[in-house]
Amino acid sequence: MKAPVLSIVVPCYNEQEVFILCLNELSSRIEEMVNAGKIDSTSHIVFVDDGSKDSTWDLIESEASRHLIVRGVKLSRNKGHQTALMAGLSFCVESDITVSIDADLQDDTSVIEKMVDSYLSGKDIVYGVRNDRTSDSFFKKFTAETFYKVMTKLGVSQVENHADFRLLSKRALNALLQYKEQNLYIRGLIPLIGFPSDKVYYSRSERAAGESKYPIKKMLALALEGVTSFSVTPLRIVTALGFMISILSSLGVIYTLLQYFLGHTVSGWASVILAVLFIGGVQMLCLGVIGEYIGKIYMESKKRPNFFTETKTGLNENDGAQ
Repeated sequence: MKAPVLSIVVPCYNEQEVFILCLNELSSRIEEMVNAGKIDSTSHIVFVDDGSKDSTWDLIESEASRHLIVRGVKLSRNKGHQTALMAGLSFCVESDITVSIDADLQDDTSVIEKMVDSYLSGKDIVYGVRNDRTSDSFFKKFTAETFYKVMTKLGVSQVENHADFRLLSKRALNALLQYKEQNLYIRGLIPLIGFPSDKVYYSRSERAAGESKYPIKKMLALALEGVTSFSVTPLRIVTALGFMISILSSLGVIYTLLQYFLGHTVSGWASVILAVLFIGGVQMLCLGVIGEYIGKIYMESKKRPNFFTETKTGLNENDGAQ
């Protein structure tokens, strides 16, 4: 049986400080698996430059000209991690297996071999799952755990403590690429595919070099994307909230009328204003939630291309999709 061809997809945004470290680390892992006969010698790494403003693309081009193992795709502009990852995956449809990993080397590259072993045993999807968060700050650990609990409560199916470090077989990748939505939350899409899956556990390290490209603002945006892309529960909460406020308001009206007929004067300008402000605030919140969903419908209806490729290196002219 011929060994499978492995593609490792690495989204990059201003990663000049860590690029060479990442390349050397992943190249070593591929070489080890090739020598062990687990993957084919044509296995390679696809670096996706997501509109970097530093010398990331220059480094990719330089290394691709010297090493067959390196291939590169440069997007026409910054589109965000999820779109860059999907773009890279679209250039790997001919590979037997594809592994996605971030360039910062926080994910343990040694478990890639375990992922390949799981694939060879018949699994189509292998999730890299963190088994501890000792490298995280208290705030990040707390918010991450809260996020997964909330997502579960909202009915979103995803693997807890799994980000975008995973292996996909060719048929799993082709299934993923059939999803054409603009608002991407890949870790929520993968479980929808089905197919036999497995998990490998690892400890996450500190970033090898450079600064994090995922600040709080981007993490919150990704969380909102996940909630609104995979669950209508917030809309149902809005409905339930409106119903509850209507009931309370009705009770308030009945109480006021009873007091009036009993001859009691109901005073309290401040309480009336507070009630009006409360109702107004709830209404604005509800409109915001509904508006978020309407905005997604609006963007999806346009069916715009998710990305454009400015240039590529080490890849055939017809490789990939837009």
